[in-house]
Parts: sequence; C-alpha cells; structure tokens
Amino acid sequence: MPIPHWITRVNRAVTNPVMGVFSDRVPPLATLHHVGRSSGRRYRTPVMAFRTPRGVVVALTYGPDVQWLHNIDAAGGARLVRAGRVLVLDDPVRLRGDAGTRLVPAPVRAALRVLHVDEFVELAVVGTATGTAHRDA
Repeated sequence: MPIPHWITRVNRAVTNPVMGVFSDRVPPLATLHHVGRSSGRRYRTPVMAFRTPRGVVVALTYGPDVQWLHNIDAAGGARLVRAGRVLVLDDPVRLRGDAGTRLVPAPVRAALRVLHVDEFVELAVVGTATGTAHRDA
C-alpha cells in the first residue's frame, strides 16, 4: 500500500476539513460527494481529480481499500465539485499501471511513481448539476 492507512485517520480529522475549505474551487483539487453504503450518511472527501476524455481520474494514493471508493462502487457513482462546477459521475472503472498513469499530468505521474501509487479510478462525467452536490436518493 502506497501511503499507510493510519494517515487516513489524521487526514480525516485534520487535513480534509482544512482542504475542504478550498477544494471545491482550486483544481486539480476537488470534493467528492458520496453516500455511505450502509449508513446512508453523506460524505465529502477532498481528492485530486484530473479531467480525462471520458470524465475524471483519481489516483488511489491509499490503495483501493478506502471507504469513499467502496461507497462509489456500491452507488455506481457520485458527484464531484471541481472549479465550482458540480459534475455527476457514473461508471467507476479501476485502472492499474500505465492505463491510469497516462491520464494524469507528467509532474503528478512522477510524484505517484515515488509514492509507488499505480492504482486509479476513472469515472464518466454524465452531466452537471446545480445546487446540492449529493446524489438524489
């Protein structure tokens, strides 16, 4: 696993709330809005999302066993706020190695290589939304 899981607890408590203040407006940062697959609770997770011909790609810097990815897989999609726009995402596809790294900018590729990150999720952008960033239930 590229980044140890204990760091996720620190990020959830400290880093994510700070990043959440500006992640909606400062690309490549974005805020992923997803719903808990068991709890039904709504979550906001800051991520780095890069545009692709199909939609957006997010590097799985903590590996594929993260709650936000499980929630998106269960729901089949999510919403992403990036540069002030709400994108409706669908059809998550896992990518490994070159299939994913070729979708991110070269400087990011280099950093991900150093971190040994080679897993990604690409989501199709199927529309835009106004108002709330949460999926309609």
